[in-house]
Amino acid sequence: MFAEKLSEDAPMLGAMYLDGAWQSVGDAPLIEVENPANERLIGHIVDGTADDADAAVAAARAAFPLWATRPAIERAGYVSALADAVEADAERLATLVTMEQGKPLSQARGEISAAVTFLRYAVEQARRIQGDIVTSDNQSEEIQIRRHPIGVVVGLTAWNYPAALATRKLGPALIAGNTFVLLSHEITPFSGLALAELADKVGLPKGVFNVVTGRGAVVGQRLVEHPDTDLITMTGSTRAGREICRSAADELKIVRLELGGKAPFIVMADADIDSAVSAAVAGRYTNCGQICTCNERMYLHEGIADEFLEKFVAASKALTIGDPMTDVDMGPKVSGVEIDKIAEIVARGTDAGAEVLLEGGALRDGPYEKGHWIAPTVLEVADNASPLLQEEIFGPVVAAKRVSGFDEAVSLANDTSFGLSAYMFTQNARQIAQTPYALKFGEIYINRSNGEAVQGFHTGWGHSGIGGEDGQYGFDAYLKKQTTYLNWG
Repeated sequence: MFAEKLSEDAPMLGAMYLDGAWQSVGDAPLIEVENPANERLIGHIVDGTADDADAAVAAARAAFPLWATRPAIERAGYVSALADAVEADAERLATLVTMEQGKPLSQARGEISAAVTFLRYAVEQARRIQGDIVTSDNQSEEIQIRRHPIGVVVGLTAWNYPAALATRKLGPALIAGNTFVLLSHEITPFSGLALAELADKVGLPKGVFNVVTGRGAVVGQRLVEHPDTDLITMTGSTRAGREICRSAADELKIVRLELGGKAPFIVMADADIDSAVSAAVAGRYTNCGQICTCNERMYLHEGIADEFLEKFVAASKALTIGDPMTDVDMGPKVSGVEIDKIAEIVARGTDAGAEVLLEGGALRDGPYEKGHWIAPTVLEVADNASPLLQEEIFGPVVAAKRVSGFDEAVSLANDTSFGLSAYMFTQNARQIAQTPYALKFGEIYINRSNGEAVQGFHTGWGHSGIGGEDGQYGFDAYLKKQTTYLNWG
């Protein structure tokens, strides 16, 4: 086992899981992992090296031929058993997520539930790996198109949903017949290690799932560049996505990236204001605003802007912030670096003329003396070029701009390099029909808050990514096609 218990007086020690076995930590250099709510030490992980990455890929490569040739329904049996194990251990896993990431325990429970759903949906795909027979132009011939597993898949996940993002990638990759190497993010590493612990418990064959720890600039870089890596699937920042593309280019590796977002939240004059406010609050402040599909900027019709902002500010003030192990709305940000980044964007925005409607900012006194705490901040801006409307904040800060109507709102919303998610609130049937054509985003929510479905397709346009996850389209990304011209004449 990678750790004996979840206790601050007995810090965990994270070993790597390679080729079906836990590796000895020995005298390897370690990385400290802290609880963002109180800055106490949770444990240590191994500060991995390029050699560790090589060992993980070698294990996955060796396991691939046998795993790929197993019937998909047999592979599904292992993934189904893993889903059962995650569900049975849900409370421990949720507690672990809260300790290392900071989201309220109720939201962490939701994350583990989502992890189970991702695995179970992947299991359903085992009997849906299909090909085609196409009519040939030649006599006594048919064209067969088959799907095959790609090979060794490397998963690079973000710290905001460490358990769910891992299973979102792992489940479909394994069902498709690939083997998998996960780099468990150094800020939130224990969720991935716990997943390996459960995979080992259910008897997943050795080398099929491997977990390495360390820094992305070292271990992640080597995993991406390794000649035996066939597909890289990553969730993270646009900056990191660009670096991965550069590193993968020489070997022409397959790259699937879910990157940053700057989701516009549009509210038209005829919208249900109370429903829109509720969705805006949930869409901005869940997980302390650390969601790529979050409500990052609001475009409000001038006819309802005052009413909306009054209600939104009141709802923002009412949110409870505190110990994420208790019944609160918001826990801490994941790190002090993140707090500083937000403060810098807000400062530039206010210097450029933004009006502060609710001044939140960093909390450092009393119960917030330790930890990385920040309160909701709401601003109003006049210029769409403001950094508050152009740069991803990834925290409980949101700016609003008034618009004269649908066309202006859409034009301003599209004025961005990002293209992940967008929101539209209106009761106008014509505008509802126009929205998917007008907004240049891969995922659109109309008259609802965020939260994608496992059978949908989570994809970004522009600088928000390449490819996507979930549903049939996401599953297909873990398979490659082969065409055979079969002539029997």
